[in-house]
Amino acid sequence: MQNIIIITRTAVAAVSLLAVTLTFPHPGTAQGIETQAREAIVLDPQTDTVLLNKNADDSMPPASMSKMMTVYLLFESLKDGRVSLDDKFRVSENAWRTGGAKSGSSTMFLPPNSEVRVEDLIRGIIVQSGGDACIVVAENLAGSEEAFARRMTAKAQEIGMKNSNFVNATGWPNPDHRTTAHDLAILAERTINDFPEYYHYYSEREFTYNDIRQSNRNPLLYGYAGADGLKTGHTEEAGYGLTGTAMQDGRRLVVVVNGLDSNKARASESARLLDWGFREFDNYALFKNGDTVEIAPVWLGTAPTVEMKINRDIHITMTRKARRNMKVTVKYQSPIPAPLTVGQQVGMLTVEAPGFETIEAPLTAGADVGQLGMFGRLGAALEFLLWGESG
Repeated sequence: MQNIIIITRTAVAAVSLLAVTLTFPHPGTAQGIETQAREAIVLDPQTDTVLLNKNADDSMPPASMSKMMTVYLLFESLKDGRVSLDDKFRVSENAWRTGGAKSGSSTMFLPPNSEVRVEDLIRGIIVQSGGDACIVVAENLAGSEEAFARRMTAKAQEIGMKNSNFVNATGWPNPDHRTTAHDLAILAERTINDFPEYYHYYSEREFTYNDIRQSNRNPLLYGYAGADGLKTGHTEEAGYGLTGTAMQDGRRLVVVVNGLDSNKARASESARLLDWGFREFDNYALFKNGDTVEIAPVWLGTAPTVEMKINRDIHITMTRKARRNMKVTVKYQSPIPAPLTVGQQVGMLTVEAPGFETIEAPLTAGADVGQLGMFGRLGAALEFLLWGESG
């Protein structure tokens, strides 16, 4: 009386009718372009799909891209109410000597023993890449840069940056100060999503402090459509790097490149990889949480059918060519035997496409369906014997 049934026509038809924003928890990985960057990743954060991965999980020096984590912790303090934009932090002699003009690195030119507003420090880190501003934040939030770096590492582990270790707040070269391109992409995504009220600072092109005007080093901000962040980095060991992002037609991509040999290469390569990601891939909304995927017959039930519901959102990123060959399959026993309780798994949805990771999602009963009483079961059995039907 029961057999495995595969439904493809109904599921595919349902896909064509849906237009919703969805996610699924099993990121796929695509590939199809070369890059001169030593490490690189292109990520669609909406679906956690990695479009390009070149040594993206290899340990690397992040240089000033580390400062995104410094800013992340400062944003967290602002959101929690522990700090306000108008609070003032004191500039220590150490911050001035280690990260100021005397250090020979990028600086906000903070005077020693002065006080500076938190909002100015945010701009000093993001726009001017000021090492002195990073140290001031670290010392005022954690007491010392070393203690702050431990917080950076702990927060990295907490948000999924499993291969990151920070020993300072600036990205100053240290053999133990390491992350990965993938981890930086995660940090970019979390920054955008966790702090929408503060993220706009990453799109500012210039900032003047102490009568010194400096421009943002992020080349994407000066002409790439939809670019609104994040941070560059450069040391001799790291090469030229960039964690960047852009939003086009409601879709965001994150790119991380590192190990390039010039500022020009950093600008052109990040833009080229974003162009490729926007051009070659698109997001497809398949199902949203609570959608009815199929209506299945029930055996010996108080209702003849039950709705098969999907209990999570499914939204995939793939090439247009792969989309044309996508196959959506629903598998279940037909008829499904009663009794059924709402939320009980009754089938499985599978989404397959060439070159992409298969997605599987359980389908559950949309309602309680009781079992027929003894006389009802006898009647249904007789009906089945006579006509080969069930209900």
